[in-house]
Amino acid sequence: MTPRFVEAVLADRRDEAGALLEIDLPDEFPSDGERRFLGMRLRQMHEDERFQQWCPHAVVVAGTLIGHAGFHGPPGVNSTQNPDAVEYGYKILPAWRGHGYATAAATMLMDLAEEWAGIRHFVLSVAPDNVPSLAIVRKLGFVRTGEHMDEEDGLEWVFELER
Repeated sequence: MTPRFVEAVLADRRDEAGALLEIDLPDEFPSDGERRFLGMRLRQMHEDERFQQWCPHAVVVAGTLIGHAGFHGPPGVNSTQNPDAVEYGYKILPAWRGHGYATAAATMLMDLAEEWAGIRHFVLSVAPDNVPSLAIVRKLGFVRTGEHMDEEDGLEWVFELER
């Protein structure tokens, strides 16, 4: 997701946004929460050019955005403050959940971080009641190492994986 794409989405220029990435945007995107999230990521991309590489990615199936996945920022920007780790997250829109897309996105992000910067240490923060994400965490082999309070999401358990 480029800054131009995010700007178009936030300005409700849906046709322009879709054309920039050559994808269709479902009616439910962006939600109010995604607007806040994308606004924050856009500010970060403008303030620090490293965030443009370590930005959200559109998760696309058959030419349609079905969700997004991305890093919280470049290496070192994570809830553990580990300079050699990246934290990431993902969201798949409800109509496409349960088909393995979040697991595929999570794996893709780890592969990209290793390719781009040799990163092999990963962090995930998951709400204790987010059963589907907790299943992904277990499936990928993450280990719970702590917890923290997120301003937006409340209590989150912190998980780490060294590949």
